[in-house]
Amino acid sequence: MLKQFLIIGFVWPEPKSSAAGTRMLQLIEVFRLEGYKVVFASPCSKSDNAFNLEAIGVTQVSIELNNASFDDYIKQLNPEIVMFDRFMMEEQFGWRVTEHCPKALKILDTEDLHCLRKGRQQAYKEGGVFDKTYLLSDVAKREIASIYRCDLSLIISEAEMAILKQEFKVDESLLLYLPFMLNSISDEEKSKLPKFQERNHFLTIGNFLHVPNYDAVLYLKNTIWPLVRRQLPSSELHIYGAYASQKVNQLHNENEGFIVKGFAENVNDAMQSAKVCLAPIRFGAGLKGKLVDATINGTPCVVSSIAAEGIYGNLEANGFIEDHPEDFANKAIQLFQDERLWNTKQQHGFKIVSQRFSKANFQKKLVEGINQIGNNLTRHRQNNFTGQMLQYHSSQSTKYMSKWIEEKNK
Repeated sequence: MLKQFLIIGFVWPEPKSSAAGTRMLQLIEVFRLEGYKVVFASPCSKSDNAFNLEAIGVTQVSIELNNASFDDYIKQLNPEIVMFDRFMMEEQFGWRVTEHCPKALKILDTEDLHCLRKGRQQAYKEGGVFDKTYLLSDVAKREIASIYRCDLSLIISEAEMAILKQEFKVDESLLLYLPFMLNSISDEEKSKLPKFQERNHFLTIGNFLHVPNYDAVLYLKNTIWPLVRRQLPSSELHIYGAYASQKVNQLHNENEGFIVKGFAENVNDAMQSAKVCLAPIRFGAGLKGKLVDATINGTPCVVSSIAAEGIYGNLEANGFIEDHPEDFANKAIQLFQDERLWNTKQQHGFKIVSQRFSKANFQKKLVEGINQIGNNLTRHRQNNFTGQMLQYHSSQSTKYMSKWIEEKNK
């Protein structure tokens, strides 16, 4: 009988809309290769962009918040592993999993550190300098508690690993660094990519429901793009992203070369048609999927230090990292005009994919990490007394609040 692997999703995966959706499919692939029967359950409603998981052999299940029907469901499923997609799902369903399937190994996929992203956003909004005051928020208390209650948390960025270990003193045994898992780009694939002379505009891309992406587009529109157009008056910036609202679409201005394209049906086609990708992200966390897409498709980038976080390590960037608008614009123009520089930066990108995001390497690390904990689960939990303590107190409070809501809804 196949081992059961249950994912409790905050949303249904949308790989064409967000990096989070792509990452989820990468994780599903690992467990399917390991012989698990994968079930994806979510209380969220599906959008038209949701990936059809049934097509890759994954069972899809709708579940309800604050409803005892989940208890019956998980007892019957009796999974060996449960993975929570973001800490909010662990808060909602973690105590039910612990109560009815105490031997199930619990994994938290943080996606990114929400407390870091929200803290940076708040600091930016207030015009302050991001520091511990913004990091140690109520969101942090919830998120770190969730990390402790789980047996293992998947952390997408080395920068976030450092914050968890240094600022929050989370033991390394509870954490696993797991970035995007990518195949190296073969020489044949590289040879098929459009060359410098076959590309002819700038590009930026990102799901518009994600506040940092919308802010970056506004920043481009009002500050950076006018500087570029002053020197390249016939150039265009193509803006792609899912869920473009009216306030996004009204930024479209053909006279300024600011072209809002909306949803990209194929991100690879969009990236390969562009000469340079721009990502002046001013706040955020995690890894930026747009930069990974750019490196795969041989599109050099100009990015902010926030956007670059966790991508390059000690390797040369596939472009430039600039935070000052004039410097950002000048580097974008330089990349757009200098074919030799462009080709050099493109090669840096290919090296980043193979050396920083090796699929085979990180798939192996994930499987080994889970097996190691699974084979010594009792001892692993005994060594995490903080987690046991938080599990006890949180279960009591969350459990009875949930049961109160459940009764109220009857």
